[in-house]
Amino acid sequence: MTLSADAPPRECDVAIIGAGIIGLAIAREVMRRRQGVRLCVLERERRLGAHQTGRSSGVIHAGVYYEPGGLKARLCVEGARELYAHCEERDIGFQRSGKLIVATAEGEVEALDELERRGLVNGVPGLRRLSAGEIAAVEPHAEGLSALHSPSTGITDFGEVARSYGEEAISAGATVHLGAGVESARPVSGGIRLSHSHGDTVAKSAVFSAGLWSDRLAVSCGAPKEPRIVPFRGAYLRVDPARADLVRSNIYPVPDPALPFLGAHLTRTLSGDLLIGPSALMVGARDAYALLRVRPRDLAETVAWPGTWRLGARNWRTGLTELRRAASKRSFLSEAARFVPALADATVSVGPVGIRAQALGRDGALVDDFVVHRTEHAIHVRNAPSPAATAAMPLARLIADQLDELG
Repeated sequence: MTLSADAPPRECDVAIIGAGIIGLAIAREVMRRRQGVRLCVLERERRLGAHQTGRSSGVIHAGVYYEPGGLKARLCVEGARELYAHCEERDIGFQRSGKLIVATAEGEVEALDELERRGLVNGVPGLRRLSAGEIAAVEPHAEGLSALHSPSTGITDFGEVARSYGEEAISAGATVHLGAGVESARPVSGGIRLSHSHGDTVAKSAVFSAGLWSDRLAVSCGAPKEPRIVPFRGAYLRVDPARADLVRSNIYPVPDPALPFLGAHLTRTLSGDLLIGPSALMVGARDAYALLRVRPRDLAETVAWPGTWRLGARNWRTGLTELRRAASKRSFLSEAARFVPALADATVSVGPVGIRAQALGRDGALVDDFVVHRTEHAIHVRNAPSPAATAAMPLARLIADQLDELG
């Protein structure tokens, strides 16, 4: 793939802000629909998928968790099917490795019932309930009272998938410009002016898929201040390779239904590593890959947002748990050992780290579903957490439909 070494154009028909998997999927979709359109992608970093896309666990979600009727529920099953087909067509590595969601306590069985209901309504392929005695046939070292088995869950490299979307967009005539971070945007006559590190670009219409910085750019275009992006740091542990074979695929706990996080789970990567995680710790910078990194503006915006305090008041016990996980590898390991007891004495090391761009409402509610806003000449992807990478292609079609409405 050839990325443009030139400064972004002074004018274009469509500008996509953000070269993560969603931005590149949108660029690909628009180029498929509009032959000859002048489209450019503006990316602040020096590589594609530098943040959430390139730092995810790579899990292809099947659609089990999501409340029926929402965008996640509508798009995830469809997106997974299309993603598998795309990976086969483009020779991108993947595995349909499957997933177990395991209830280890009586209080979790009812929540597992609800996940089963959601998965069946959402049309998750092959989903089935397992008794305690049936778990070992899928995961020999796992234990629990009951489980859901999702054989259509898989694993891939979302960074490679994103690059393939970019290649298709470029082959159709789009340009992708790295190191062109958009600092502000404002509507002008007949379009929108984007101020970036190389100057200005005026686009007839724009799509903002800026992840961790999506709220700031949306507000600069006249969108509501709500929801606010609050960064949550997700850190993984890597299990000693000698013990990795204790897990065949992916094993998840039953998540807290009040929070949009899935809990500390076990993931086998394409390379064969076994990861435990991620944590979900609110941090002081939108790029706090180093735990103690603080950026004054990021921290001030998080602290000043009323939703932060309401969230903390409601979930302080969960916050303490995440602090403990961040401070203690053994604490994290004991979480995994609840459903794979043989891991209790495993050796672990520091694994990958990512930052989740989590939308937070003024009322303290963590926004679970995808959020898309429209302003004059622009569309803003305000919240696109997991399973956005899985659902990237149908989500891109939804955005392109809205772009068509803008004209």
